[in-house]
Amino acid sequence: VQLVESGGGLVQAGDSLRLSCAASGRTFSTFDMGWFRQAPGKERDFVAAISWSGSSTYYADSVKGRFTISRDGAKNAVYLQMNSLKPEDTAVYYCAAKFRDYDVRKLADKTQYGDWGQGTQVTVSS
Repeated sequence: VQLVESGGGLVQAGDSLRLSCAASGRTFSTFDMGWFRQAPGKERDFVAAISWSGSSTYYADSVKGRFTISRDGAKNAVYLQMNSLKPEDTAVYYCAAKFRDYDVRKLADKTQYGDWGQGTQVTVSS
């Protein structure tokens, strides 16, 4: 599946952003979807994920309560609503897809994801 992210930008601390990821190429409903981020000099970390059915979501502790992941099957898209942004949220954000799996423990494991977008930069100033 091909993935294209959009919606990144430069914002101030406390602001909100909504990232979008458009999927194409294969049946969207067969994929679990995730968001990951990578800051300069750091590893790519898990942010949030949503199961293929939309019934399960999972968040990193650092974003829980501030970020919300959702998906729209009609639009073949997944979203990341980011509220109360902090400077430490600054990173390149990547959308990723993995073939659906009923083991929700795998949602946060980046090695399970085979398809990745090109990333979108999010910069939060203090």
